[in-house]
Amino acid sequence: MKNLSLLFLCEALSRTASLVMLSSMALIGQRLTPNPALATLPLALAPVATMLMTVPAAQLMQRRGRKIGFAIGAALGVVGGAVGCLAVYQGDFALLCLGGLGIGAVNGFATYYRFAAGEVVAEDFRSRAISLVMAGGVIAAISGSNLAAWSREWFPDYLFAGSFLGIAAVHALVLPVLGFVSFPAPNAEEQRAGGRSLREIARQSDFALAVVGAVAAWGLMSLLMNATPLAMKRHLHSFADTAWVIQWHVLGMYVPSFFTGHLISRWGEHRIMFTGIALLGCSIAVNLSGVGLYHYTIGLALLGVGWNFLFVGSTSLLAMTHRPEEKARVQSCNDFLVFGLIVLTSFGAAPLEGMLGWDRLNHLAVPFLLAVAVVLGWLWTRTGWGG
Repeated sequence: MKNLSLLFLCEALSRTASLVMLSSMALIGQRLTPNPALATLPLALAPVATMLMTVPAAQLMQRRGRKIGFAIGAALGVVGGAVGCLAVYQGDFALLCLGGLGIGAVNGFATYYRFAAGEVVAEDFRSRAISLVMAGGVIAAISGSNLAAWSREWFPDYLFAGSFLGIAAVHALVLPVLGFVSFPAPNAEEQRAGGRSLREIARQSDFALAVVGAVAAWGLMSLLMNATPLAMKRHLHSFADTAWVIQWHVLGMYVPSFFTGHLISRWGEHRIMFTGIALLGCSIAVNLSGVGLYHYTIGLALLGVGWNFLFVGSTSLLAMTHRPEEKARVQSCNDFLVFGLIVLTSFGAAPLEGMLGWDRLNHLAVPFLLAVAVVLGWLWTRTGWGG
């Protein structure tokens, strides 16, 4: 429990820094860019950096251990925050983009906290450990928004410079916390990165089911979440209303983590994943039922809960599909695909919402969700409807 508590804190700190960036980066980019169309480029570069870092981060951790990998990730966050602060001082948009890359690269390492949680506990507690560590997002939902508001005017002449300084400070706090975590040392077999090829591993129905579930959870959630502020503005909601809806969405994403692991232990990964699919369908139904504040609030909260069930279930299932020496290639393949789709939806949400509008965008999500449900159902039948 000591290790889980410390990993929970690391997860909370990393996600706090991410939320500060999400709250501030686009506004800073708008102030510094010579071309308004590029205002969100520094923010969009963050998931690109995350995607590109997932594979080398996993390989490094397999050879040198989790602690060194997570420490390098936190150090990148400190550097990225410092570069962003310098960019604001100098009014340099290119430097701001570089800072966005540095901050985004952190998540290429931090995404593995959930897998590390499953490695520091007994096998029968693994799903609950993964879920509990991901619950660090609840702390981040509160601390991230408060830190963003508090740090914004630390330096009145350089608005938002304090936000980046706050990001650097939060990542710096991760380093001493990691010093107290006892990670299992990689054995010689793991360090040689032997085992089956990824193609052979991918022939397992559960592997395919876990990867499709994780990618679908993030893809649908990212698309609708990124489009929500634009849709709410189109329907004449205030910024305060949008902030309220996003806060409930984030709480929906992470509060269930306190009990999702217990539900998985009782009902199995497959059933929890399909519950997540059903909740995502309910979210789309609410989104299509109206554009009032309560429609957005309930719809986005359900989107968060559905994401949690589908993603946590997928993560727990994926952890059972590989041997210790195969974990780097399996986990990095999964997360590379996840963040690759996040990049596409991050760039595509705004133009799709602009062309289609909120209702048609949700209608577009329906066949995608149905296709995912059919694929997951077919894969589940191949496992004999177990779990």
